[in-house]
Amino acid sequence: GLFGFPRWSPFLEALSQRHHVVVPALPGHPGGGDFRSLDDMPDWVSATLDLLDAADLEGADLVGLGNGATLAAECAAFSRTTVGKLVLAAPFGLFDEREPVLDFWARRTSEQAATFSARPAEFARDVLTPPAGADDTEFRIVQSRALEAAARLLWPTGDRGLAKRLHRVRSETLLVWGERDAIVPTSYAKKFASGISGGTQTRIIPGAGHALDFDAPELLAAAIEEFLGD
Repeated sequence: GLFGFPRWSPFLEALSQRHHVVVPALPGHPGGGDFRSLDDMPDWVSATLDLLDAADLEGADLVGLGNGATLAAECAAFSRTTVGKLVLAAPFGLFDEREPVLDFWARRTSEQAATFSARPAEFARDVLTPPAGADDTEFRIVQSRALEAAARLLWPTGDRGLAKRLHRVRSETLLVWGERDAIVPTSYAKKFASGISGGTQTRIIPGAGHALDFDAPELLAAAIEEFLGD
């Protein structure tokens, strides 16, 4: 996701009850390496494939959130054997000027919680606030770095030509959206489904915003579990 996973979350805990969960850290995100040498989408895809190779995840089921979902879709398009089943939660990558993706980088810091989550007070407390014992300044730098990395990948609209490659995605794919996503409209689920060559399923999570894994961790994990099976 856009802020990465600086800590183990209720969503990861729920998903790990029946699956072995590996959480690679994207460049620029908490735990990840430098991103400033990644100039275009092929650079990002190459770095992500290298990361999956290093984690010995070739052929594994791949779950992506937000910008991570964009890269998961790109990896499935560029390297089909890398991905088993594919889960894309509110991915970027397509653009419709009639329903544009929100430029969340233009939002004030004070607006971030309400932009990302349908539970803004809890999101501000649990995601945007440093955990106990963490250095406040360092935590803010890590968050800013993650958003800067996402901007390098996605700004301004998230459209880096994925529509021309989406037909190459032949993995069985689950598309998941929050009903109240204020960043990527739920209508984009149909746009992704119509472009993907593999079989697709779509789930809309009631009451959830863009931060699906925070707003509805158990429902998201259950939807993924049902799709992946044993």
